[in-house]
Amino acid sequence: MTVPEIEAKDVPADAYLLDVREPGEWLAGHAPEAVHIPMGELQARLDEVPAARTVYVVCRVGGRSAHAAAWLNHVGRDAVNVGGGMQSWEAARRPMVSETGQDPFVA
Repeated sequence: MTVPEIEAKDVPADAYLLDVREPGEWLAGHAPEAVHIPMGELQARLDEVPAARTVYVVCRVGGRSAHAAAWLNHVGRDAVNVGGGMQSWEAARRPMVSETGQDPFVA
């Protein structure tokens, strides 16, 4: 199954961005408007993912998010993988924040 993919620089500013990384990765740095649901919790928390809009899924480099996007599409959501993940997001100089009080970075 092919998963739709978009480059980090092309993710719309008002996108629903779902970050499926682990908590430590999230704390180090994430997009300001992103919603955090670790991949291991996604199945149990599916109701938190909107059914009526496109979901852009991101992880560190794009592998986990591709699997998550494929699963979301399989269960009826409209999901797009963010190619290159947060590493591409950071390289594209998209906004990032951290939860640690330190400068954000991709862990």
